[in-house]
Amino acid sequence: MSELAGFLGAATLWVKAAHVIFVIFWMAGMFMLPRFFVYHQECAPGSPEDARWVERETRLRRIIINPSMIVVWVLGLTLALNADAFSQGWFLVKFAVVFALSGYHGWMVGYAKALAKGERRLPERSLRLLNEVPGVAAAVIVILAVVRPF
Repeated sequence: MSELAGFLGAATLWVKAAHVIFVIFWMAGMFMLPRFFVYHQECAPGSPEDARWVERETRLRRIIINPSMIVVWVLGLTLALNADAFSQGWFLVKFAVVFALSGYHGWMVGYAKALAKGERRLPERSLRLLNEVPGVAAAVIVILAVVRPF
């Protein structure tokens, strides 16, 4: 199938470019938020510093992470339907990894809300390890999308 085939036609490359741009925005936020959690947990619940971290995390989620994820999904599904990607093995694995990354995103939103209530559920070491999840997912997704190993 030609790169410009499907219902998007000549707009395919523009949609793909926008998809990649919003993936970058989403991933930037996904790298930042767990790091924010590490520093947030170090301050006393209810302190002025705690309130500043809650505000930072909320802004990051509302302004960057959540909108970017929505745009990534809309554009990604549009591209997938345009290219009949649901019939391709590499895409199905990529889709599963993106779905899991979206679940991780949801978990981070929940953890931010718990921190805002003063709950410190995980030790710092666990949060530092969880900070690696987006990087591993991004590497797998890029390899699947570019190399298309199967």
